[in-house]
Formats: sequence, structure tokens, C-alpha cells
Amino acid sequence: MRQPDLPANQFAVDPWTVRETHLDFDRLGQSESVFALANGHIGVRGNLDEGDPSALPGTYLNSFYEKRPLPYAEAGYGYPEEGQTVVNVTNGKLIRLLVDDQAFDLRYGTILRHERTLDMRAGVLRREVEWISPSGKHLIVRSTRLVSFTQRAILAVHYEVEPVDSPLRIVLQSELVANEYVPATSNDPRVAAALESPLEPEEHNHDGTRSFLMHRTKASRLRVGVVTDLNIEGPYSTVRTESHPDWTRTTIGTRLQPGETLKVTKFVAYGWSSRRSLPAVRDQVDGALAAVTYTGWDALLDEQRAYLDDFWDGADVEVDGDPVVQQAVRFGLWHVLQAGARTEERAIPAKGLTGPGYDGHAFWDTESYVLPVLTATLPNAARSALAWRQSTIDMAKDRANTLHHAGALFPWRTIHGEECSAYWPAGTAAMHVNADIAVAATRYVMWTGDSEFDEKIALPLLVETARLWMSVGNHGNDSLFHIDGVTGPDEYSALVDDNTFTNTMAARNLRHAADCADRWPEAAKELGVHPGEIAAWRRADDAMAIPVDPATGVVEQDRGYTKHPRWDFEETAATHRYPLLLNYHYFDIYRKQVIKQADLVMAMHWCGDEFTPEQKAAAFDYYEALTVRDSSLSACAQAVLAAEVGHRELAHDYLTETALIDLHDLAHNTSDGVHVASLAGAWLALVCGFGGMRDFGGRLSFAPALPKEITRLAFAIRWQNIKVRAEITDSEATYRIEDGPDAKLTLRHYDKEFTVTSADPVTLPIHPVQPRGPRPQQPAGRPPIEAFREE
Repeated sequence: MRQPDLPANQFAVDPWTVRETHLDFDRLGQSESVFALANGHIGVRGNLDEGDPSALPGTYLNSFYEKRPLPYAEAGYGYPEEGQTVVNVTNGKLIRLLVDDQAFDLRYGTILRHERTLDMRAGVLRREVEWISPSGKHLIVRSTRLVSFTQRAILAVHYEVEPVDSPLRIVLQSELVANEYVPATSNDPRVAAALESPLEPEEHNHDGTRSFLMHRTKASRLRVGVVTDLNIEGPYSTVRTESHPDWTRTTIGTRLQPGETLKVTKFVAYGWSSRRSLPAVRDQVDGALAAVTYTGWDALLDEQRAYLDDFWDGADVEVDGDPVVQQAVRFGLWHVLQAGARTEERAIPAKGLTGPGYDGHAFWDTESYVLPVLTATLPNAARSALAWRQSTIDMAKDRANTLHHAGALFPWRTIHGEECSAYWPAGTAAMHVNADIAVAATRYVMWTGDSEFDEKIALPLLVETARLWMSVGNHGNDSLFHIDGVTGPDEYSALVDDNTFTNTMAARNLRHAADCADRWPEAAKELGVHPGEIAAWRRADDAMAIPVDPATGVVEQDRGYTKHPRWDFEETAATHRYPLLLNYHYFDIYRKQVIKQADLVMAMHWCGDEFTPEQKAAAFDYYEALTVRDSSLSACAQAVLAAEVGHRELAHDYLTETALIDLHDLAHNTSDGVHVASLAGAWLALVCGFGGMRDFGGRLSFAPALPKEITRLAFAIRWQNIKVRAEITDSEATYRIEDGPDAKLTLRHYDKEFTVTSADPVTLPIHPVQPRGPRPQQPAGRPPIEAFREE
């Protein structure tokens, strides 16, 4: 069997674990992100227990940030004035070890064995090290780390030290450290200034093995409290705790004989607030610590496993024939879960809580990539993320008003809710984020039937975003509704007219707003909606402009796009100047036919019922030759449409690329945090691509067909509160309901409608679409990686 044509992989391929069998000091940053643990509220990077060496230490709390000035060479009206950057908060995972007065530092001595394993079923990171110190002392260190899904404030570490062949004097130091040194991740000196010792101490104390730190950010004035306590097992002679404004330390001294083991369990509780008083935050974290101390380590492990058993039962994807993708899609689901499980009405950042990439901001990626997965597998998490958007609607309305628009203009990038993009052509002008949010809210209602959400959260989101489109769009002389001067998903095209993705999503936004207002007339009336406004939304939806090249019949990415000169891909490939944004000025890029990431192709996935099969096939062929995939968001969108138009082997290649973005560090920036949207894209490529799943018109349908190398695909989803499992082979698809005895659903298989019940699964034959021509070619120098294939 041949592995994918990829850079050397430091992680063993296994269906349920990610295992690192040796420590590569040059790739610490990647492994720190891959092994990061989070629950949507807390995130800790996969740094070594002892802290050193590290590439980028990091501990994050969702939406805990510092303000900073935004840089402008030439400022203008309406430019955002402040940026927001995620803060590395107090590090609670540190456990330092001294062996006969020598630090346990793996840069010295001899490493006989070093293995770390991320167990995605148990929800823990395990580590085992066998080491000989520079003075010849031989020992084994084992640790297990978890961030709890059931007790959202809790980080816990179980740490063991064992001599091998001689007695050892051991000193173990458990620490809390605030304002630890972090290497610069931005060339902007204002970012560095904002994040240099961003936490001001407010209180510190200790009692026995318990210690506590309270800090507050200098500008955003957010307060964070951290408390830790230890459970010590095994022989020890001394324990001493001390606390200082920026650090605390509990020191344990002992002498271990061969056969004896020192075991320390460290519980750490985190809490933060922008409003609550110091005593209130202190009591909050003390309460969380008391609860987990009562639970105990073993029961905490059991809780974690039970939570994940339930999650995987309703979310797992099984892939037979491709062990590389099998591991990768579970790894992707794992990080999607970690990013969204316990956000509790806060944002889902593009990097989750695994690193400081993109300053910790949330983008449209959340609604367009991550929330479709969560809606189908963990709907409460999707609800929470959308409730956060609704909670920021006043800021979005203020932003729209500043720019002299009606309705709400949601930010392109943010942590708290204000616009933080200093580059407005790719930020403010990318207004499709508003429709992405609105459509994601409608999708959640469609999948769950959550009527309370529909009235209280979806309705105001839909109404205010619909008002935005009516404000920025217009009915032209051709009687069509046009939206001009915007930027679509493709950031290599800016300030264009009638971007097809923006227009089709805005049309859905307008349609859904009208439908929702009709469902909730009294609530809509309270928002100032009147019958004439609803009628205007429906007219704009019906008249939405979709540009088509009259000469070729190809749907255009935006009006006139196909008339631009094509980029010289041969020259770019010959001079090795990918990615373009780092090698060419945007003045050159914006005027040419070259695509950073799937745009029109993405519209044909999410709004596929607006286009004919012939239009999709023609568009895929045309835009495939222009798309350089300088964004990690592209490959999964290309995989979905490639599968739909019959290019399943190409789709398999794109699936592999999106799934392995972090396990193989394909973008060379995993050290800043994993790519949550791309990892969600592996699920989309399998379920929506090879499973052919669509939800157009509120009906769940499938049009499955597998590539040759994948012999079986199975997945579970939750549709209208009923768990459905689909199992697909090269010849047939079987649909089952795995909820109560009376559950039943009406679904579609290709164009055939059928009813499935708990008692009677349905098996139907596969009718794969045949491609209309040969496999399309990509731009010179930008073919996708090749998938795992049998020799």
C-alpha cells in the first residue's frame, strides 16, 4: 500500500489515536497544536509538562482578549480603531521535575523512549518518557492530561515518577505562572506591546497545597482567576507552597526507591468575567475546584469517556479502505468538538483554543464550515454559537449605521463582537458573512425544529441582515436585484459586482427572513417588520442577479469575471511564487482571473438547487483551472462539488488535503493553532461529498457514490431530533433510524422519496454520476496531494 504523497509524518496512523513516537524539537510547534486540549471554554496547548523546551506556550479562555490600536498608514472614515488579541492566560499545566538536583530537561541527558498519545475516545493526552539524566540517573515519567467536557472550568494532570535501577532524590514543582514569556507571533509592534505582560496582578494566596492567582487585563479590563490543588500519593517527606503576584509553586521533596512511584494529581480551575467582582470570580473558581476535588481523578476520567461515547455514537464517520483519512476525519471531529462543545454563547475562533493564530478571531468560517457539522452532530453547540452572534447584534447594527446602511453589519473578524479587520476590501466589503450567519440560523431551525430559537434568535438575525441587503442592493434597469462593490469568499477578487456566492446566499437570507416573519408575526411586528417590507424581501429574492457569461454559458464568479485576463500560472510555478499574496501586489491579483479559494464552487454546494447539473459541471471545469488554494478553506469545497459532478478520485485527493492540513502541517503554520474549519471540511467532504447529503427546501436527501479506494462509508447525523445512520458501499446505501421504536422519517435517495423507521432500515442501489469529461487540470504547480491508494 502506498501512503499519500506528503511531507514526512511524525504521527502514527491509527483509527482512534494520534501517536507521536519520538520527540522532534524542530516540530514542537506543530505537535503543541495537534495535542492541544480544549472544551470550548478552556484551551491548553500540548506543551511538555515541564514547560521547557517549547515553541509557543499557550493557555486560553474563550473570548478573553486584550485591546490594541489598529495600524493604518492612512486612516479613513469608518475604519475600526481597535483590534482584539487573544491572551495567553495563567499557565496551570506546569509540573517541573528535578532529579538529584538536575532539571528534567529533554535537551540534556539521553532519551531512551518518548511517546505521546492523543486518545480521542478517552479524551486525554498521555505521555511516557524513559530518560537517563546527564549524571546517569535512570527514570520513567508518565503523565495524563485532560480538559473536562463535563466540568468546563477544569484542567487536570496526573503525573507519575518512577526510578528504574537506583534510588533517586526527587523534587517535583507544581506551578501557576502568569505573564510567561511568549515569542512574538506578529510583526506589528502594537500587538507585541499589548501582549507584553498583559495581566495585572490583583490577588494571590495559598493554603496547604492549594494556591490562587487573580489578574486583570490592562486595557480590556477582563478579570481571570485560577486556583489549583494537588492530591499526592506515594512516599514524600516535604511539601511547601508559596505564592507571589505572578506565580505560585508547590514543591514536593522525596527519595524514591526502585519499585516506588510518586503520583501527583493536579486539578486547576479557571474562571473569568468582564463584569463580576474579584470575590465573585474567586468564589466561582473555588467552587469549581471543590467540585472536581470531590469528583476525583478516576471519576473525572469516567465522565470524560462517557461524554465522548455519547458524542461518537452520534457523530462518528467510518471510512473503510483509507486508514489515513479514517484517522484524520476523527481528528477533525475531535477538534471541532473541542472548539465548540462548551462555548456557551461565545465565539468559535478559527483556531479554536489551540493557538494564537489570527489573533484568536472568529470569522465566517464558523457559520459556513463548522456549524453545519455541529448542527448535524452536536446541535446544542451550534445553537450556542448562533446565540453569541445574536447577542452582538446591537454592535452589528451600530456598525451598519456608521457606514450609513440599514440593518446589521456583522464583523468579518472579531472576538467580542466589534469589527477588527484593518483591511476593509477583504473585511468590511465581505458582507456575505451576514448571509452566512442568517443561513446557518435557518439551517439549525430546519434540522432541530427549535421553535424558541426560531422566534427569539433566528428572527432578529434574519430581519436585520435582510435589511442590510435591501440597503446595499438595488433593482437595476434590467429589473434584477444587484449587490455591487462587495468581496466574496475569494479574497483574490475584491470590490466586485454581483458576486454569485454573496447573491445566492443573500437571496436565501431574504427568503428565510420573509418566511420567519410570517411564522412569528407578533415578534416580527415588535422588530418593526411590516407586510410591505416582507413583500420587498420576496421581490428581491425572486429577482436576484446571477451573472452568466453569454458566450460560454458559464456562471460567473462575479459580473464580468470571465472577461478579465488569466493569471500567468506557468510563470508563477516556474519561479516558485506561491502563495500569491506573499509574492505579488493585490493590484495585480485583483485584476486577473485567479482564485485564492473556492467561491462560485462553494455557492454551488450550499445553494445547489439554484443551478442545473450542467451548470455545475461546466463551472467546476472552468474554475478548477483558476483556483490555487492559497487558503485552507478551499480543498473541502472543491471536494464536495468534484464528487457531485462525478470526479470522485479528484474529490478523494481534495478530501485528503483538507483532512491532513494539520497532521501533516500542509500550510506550514499549524504551530499557530489547528485549522478548525478545514478539519470540519473533512466531514463535509465525506458526508456532503461522497454521501451526497443536502437539505434543500427542508428535505434531507442523499446522492451517494464512493471513489474506488474507499470501500465503505458510514456516518450518523441528527435530523429533526432523530439519529439517522447511513452506510454506503460501491453498490448500495442503507439508511437506519437508531432512536425509539416509533421514530420514522421521510428522506430522499437521489430522486426517490422513501420512509425509514426504527424497525425497518431501507437499502437502495447506487447510481453514480459520470463525469462529463476528463479530470480537470489545476493551475500549474498547484495540483492537490494524492490520496491513499492501493498499489
